[in-house]
Amino acid sequence: MQHERICTKCHEHPVVYFRAYSGEYLCRKCYIWSIEDKAAKTMSKFSMMRYGDRIAVGVSGGKDSLSLLYVLKKISDHHGGTEIIAVTIDEGIEGYRDESLQIVKQFCSKLGVQTNIQSYRSLFGVDMDEAMVSRPSDKMSSCSICGTFRRRALDIAAESVGADVIATAHNLDDQLQTFLINLLAGDVERIGWIYPEPVQYGPDGLRKIKPFVEIYEREIAFYALLQEIPFQSQECPYMHESVRTELREFMNNLENNRPGIKYNAYNSMMKISKQLRAAPATEAEKCSICGRCSTGSICSVCRTASILKQRSAD
Repeated sequence: MQHERICTKCHEHPVVYFRAYSGEYLCRKCYIWSIEDKAAKTMSKFSMMRYGDRIAVGVSGGKDSLSLLYVLKKISDHHGGTEIIAVTIDEGIEGYRDESLQIVKQFCSKLGVQTNIQSYRSLFGVDMDEAMVSRPSDKMSSCSICGTFRRRALDIAAESVGADVIATAHNLDDQLQTFLINLLAGDVERIGWIYPEPVQYGPDGLRKIKPFVEIYEREIAFYALLQEIPFQSQECPYMHESVRTELREFMNNLENNRPGIKYNAYNSMMKISKQLRAAPATEAEKCSICGRCSTGSICSVCRTASILKQRSAD
């Protein structure tokens, strides 16, 4: 008779997950604790939070962001000293965003978390469905448009609720993909931005943090399933235009064949990004249209919105 394998952490309960890169067999309780403990240690290591912070959590309705909201609310309830607010961005994608907005509202209500929803339409005068029709397709990918608008929208949403910190659910896989995208595109300067130690920026001195940055995407997904966190499983209809999807599949295949290779790559990325982060920064300019910090006379948000509006009017 074959004996049921027991957790290598507590030596008490049956195994629900095998962590190939560490050789650990974990029960439900120990697996959940490992994810929450990793997030807490990451926040401590990079000094992501301070006592009394008002934290705006970027919540899209996907597994990562809802899990982050759950973890931060749990930490806040246990330790006190912080306030959690969910901020959600409605990109305006018909048949996709409606479901996730409903999930966010219901989950936040269950947790007792305040929600704030902003839309591309109200902030930039255009939504993603319209942008996809009017964009110059040879110059703008869907992800470049959405990423540009989303970062600004999250800033505005966080400012509107008086937050000190914006927490996003970027995971280890996201960071690696971003590193490779910047490397392949020749945007070496942007690699320094990946380093997760927060810096203050914007008119209100916001700090942006990524508590899940050292956790695999698939492990966050399993955490959500174990905690019975509802999330939208439908993928964005525009996501496959980006090279990010191909890089995700490439790195997942490598990890399946060589467990732990993502962590090795992540550690190398961190050394490179830290060195580039330490390099003297060029003095930021002010956008002549919106007045926010910019690397040029017109920021990427205003430039993108202007191009889309002009083409829509033609």
